[in-house]
Amino acid sequence: MAAVDIDVPVDTEAQIRNPEDMERQAEGFKEQGNAFYSQKDYSEAFNYYTKAIDVSPKTPSYYGNRAATLMMLFRFREALEDSQQAVRLDDCFMKGHLREGKCHLSLGNAMAANRCFQKVLELEPSNREAQQENKTAATLMEYQRMADVGFEKRDFRTVVYCMDRALAVSSACHRFKIIKAECLALLGRYPEAQSVASDILRMDSTNADALYVRGLCLYYEDCIDKAVQFFVQALRMAPDHEKARLACRNAKALKAKKEEGNQAFKNCSYEAAYKLYTEALTIDPNNIKTNAKLYCNRATAGLKLKKLNEAIEDCSSAIKLDDTYIKAYLRRAQCYTNTEQYEEAVRDYEKVYQTEKTSEHKHLLKTAQLELKKSKRKDYYKVLGVGKNATEEEIKKAYRKRALMHHPDRHSAATPEVQKEEEKKFKEVGEAFTVLSDPKKKMRYDSGHDLEDEGSFDGGDFDANNIFRAFFGGHGGGGGGHGGGGHGGGFSFDSSPDSGPGNFFFQFG
Repeated sequence: MAAVDIDVPVDTEAQIRNPEDMERQAEGFKEQGNAFYSQKDYSEAFNYYTKAIDVSPKTPSYYGNRAATLMMLFRFREALEDSQQAVRLDDCFMKGHLREGKCHLSLGNAMAANRCFQKVLELEPSNREAQQENKTAATLMEYQRMADVGFEKRDFRTVVYCMDRALAVSSACHRFKIIKAECLALLGRYPEAQSVASDILRMDSTNADALYVRGLCLYYEDCIDKAVQFFVQALRMAPDHEKARLACRNAKALKAKKEEGNQAFKNCSYEAAYKLYTEALTIDPNNIKTNAKLYCNRATAGLKLKKLNEAIEDCSSAIKLDDTYIKAYLRRAQCYTNTEQYEEAVRDYEKVYQTEKTSEHKHLLKTAQLELKKSKRKDYYKVLGVGKNATEEEIKKAYRKRALMHHPDRHSAATPEVQKEEEKKFKEVGEAFTVLSDPKKKMRYDSGHDLEDEGSFDGGDFDANNIFRAFFGGHGGGGGGHGGGGHGGGFSFDSSPDSGPGNFFFQFG
């Protein structure tokens, strides 16, 4: 019977599993990984170091090399795990301890980093890299301490500065980023805070701290309903998140109190509205934008209640919180106008018009400028002590009273200073009556013209005594039943050159 050749299968796997062959294969993968690492192709380097580890999982240097590659890929948490595995396999592996320390630094754990660098220095006291990194860890701990103190003092700018310095070392530390974002929100720098929080959420959509900061930004931008949604989501991820819980409670309370105040105002219950806005302002001093609106709302209620000075203060508080708040400028300008502080009113209206050049704002500015111009003239209504809507009869009565009050002869026994002042007032009363009793002059005066500047009272054209004589001479005015000039029972004036200016006298008959 002829012999039959039989192919016997060869166990190639058994050959490959030969320890020496496996070591060579692992080394080959490592060398290929090193080549890609040198070319800065870190993804391929990572793949080959992983192959080396798969073949030889007990070799510390393979984990160390892969850790170095992961660090270059900014995957610090994975790099930390590889570094820790490397030193577990070989506690004297200095590069492993160094890389573990650097990963801790990048992740913001300065104390753990310090322990790693101390271990390196125990193995090699003169290791300069470990010495330098240890100093960096100490600096990081100092920035953390300064930030903690700053947050406690509500010095949020200092905290942001410290976190920026810390993040220059710990670029992968979410905790530092969250602290920075929260302080940016508390400083009113919402877009920056949102950006930081969004970056974290892109990497980890369940990060409760980042969800809280997103909600905080919306809350401080007066988007309270959306803010509450983020706070609730943060609490789902972390039920014990105290800041999210407090912010959620404040947001709901603030919204409710503000709406209650608005409803009271709509119902014309201005005292109640004023009280409710005051209560709302105590809920959260950090909510700049909402509090600015509350101050402005309270100013509006104060205006209705004739609390003009308080309303001005509230508008100023609103502007201090938000210097772009147009409504607060408009409300304050209105209050300034009502209290005849026209220069301040013009300044506010100018600010508004520069920001929003509308026809309405232009009209308000022009009106305030006119009032300012009018305020710089003599206020004849004030001189007579009447309102701007006084009737002809009221103007006459006021003139009668003021002219007799300030007539120089009534003060002939007073000091020269008092006589001079009363003479001046007597003349102003005459000027005021001359203008306000003449419909044409009154119209020009009311429209903003300065009749004194236009020469209406220049030279000998105006004489207060003539006005006085004309008013009282034919009316038997003054003390009643008096004679003046050729009129029986009126006033008698002596305006001779010897008597001096204003030294008139009247005699009761």
